[in-house]
Amino acid sequence: MSDMERNKEVCESRSNELGFVEEEIRPMSRPVSRNSSPSSRPGSRNTSPSSRNTSPSRVKTKPRGLDEETAGTFGKAVHMDVQMEDNIWAMLPEDLLNEILARIPPFMIFRLRSVCKRWNSILQDNSFLKFHSQVPSHGPCLLTFSKNLLILQCSVFSLPLKTWYKIPFTFLPPWVFWLVGSSGGLVCFSGLDGLTFKTLVCNPLTQAWRTLPSMHYNQQRQLIMVVDRMDRSYNVIATGDMYGDKTLPTEVYDSKTNTWSLHQIMPAVNLCSSKMAICDSRLYLETLSPLGLMMYRLDTGYWEHIPAKFPRSLLDGYLVAGTQKRLFLVGRIGLYSTLQSMRIWELDHVKTVWVEVSRMPPKYFRALLRLSAERFECFGQDNLICFTSWNQGKGLLYDVDKKVWCWIAGCARQSYNSQVCFYEPRFDASIY
Repeated sequence: MSDMERNKEVCESRSNELGFVEEEIRPMSRPVSRNSSPSSRPGSRNTSPSSRNTSPSRVKTKPRGLDEETAGTFGKAVHMDVQMEDNIWAMLPEDLLNEILARIPPFMIFRLRSVCKRWNSILQDNSFLKFHSQVPSHGPCLLTFSKNLLILQCSVFSLPLKTWYKIPFTFLPPWVFWLVGSSGGLVCFSGLDGLTFKTLVCNPLTQAWRTLPSMHYNQQRQLIMVVDRMDRSYNVIATGDMYGDKTLPTEVYDSKTNTWSLHQIMPAVNLCSSKMAICDSRLYLETLSPLGLMMYRLDTGYWEHIPAKFPRSLLDGYLVAGTQKRLFLVGRIGLYSTLQSMRIWELDHVKTVWVEVSRMPPKYFRALLRLSAERFECFGQDNLICFTSWNQGKGLLYDVDKKVWCWIAGCARQSYNSQVCFYEPRFDASIY
């Protein structure tokens, strides 16, 4: 058997899961010696097969993406180690160095910060952030957040790299936190500092954070955040919750003015779900009275009712925002466990009806939810929909455009009480 055939046989025998490698992102530590060999520097590894005499120059493996029904372990191309001349690389012009560093995956930059003082200072420089803001996004990630024994724990799964990373969250104050959500590289939390309700926004990569001013009605409320990257600003919306027998008005925080503004009280008596979705500067909620959706427009500050009837036998529904004004409804259908199925609908904005666009294959549904009443979470970004069931240690991803389902490895290692959201890592996301 030739070397190429052996390599092909090894690749085909791997399991049908996304590859799992957990790495910890650590704060800047001791500098790495500039005279060290490439294999001893942070982030480098020997990728040539140790058990075979296969020449790296003859091995060519292509990563398998989400264009297959079940994505396999991702083979990575094997390259020969290249000896770099220190005296050449140390003299790179600063603008060229910024160009190179800006294209490195954000999670790898944490390792580079410990190379030398110059690199550590460059990664905090405005010129680097300008280059970083102009390069394509790293791609979607999943952020899981939990708090065990008063210790904040955060892990990020990079979909492009198929790897879990631990992010230290010790920089946040010791409050009781709930994950609100993420947008444009920022993550929003709400929490209690003693008996005081507070809202916090942070950038996990730069570890910068700030507490927002108190709302006019500073009670524990449903919040959602949206970032405007073009305007370099963000809004946090507090919907119309009940306080005693009184309905609270909608409040909107604007980072440009650093203030909360009061708006119309949401004209809905009964919410169907606490899950919200925001797309194209419009916030959507499910309501039972009046039946359908309530839509809040950020530009006008007013609520509108959309009389879109829910599908029959819908047990639980989640609103998921897609791209290009697309709004999805995800939920279980059926009265009995043997007849249940998971389906996805898209809102026809013209006819105000839900149109079914996909169904979860039975084999995935049975693996994700073994019990008919088992709890699951659902959220989305950029026409990607993620299903999680921490009781089963499962994570399932669906690409609406490609109509492809695939498992996410490593979810079993996350805490059963973890909160999850999509996250886009960006160094240039400012909390101000």
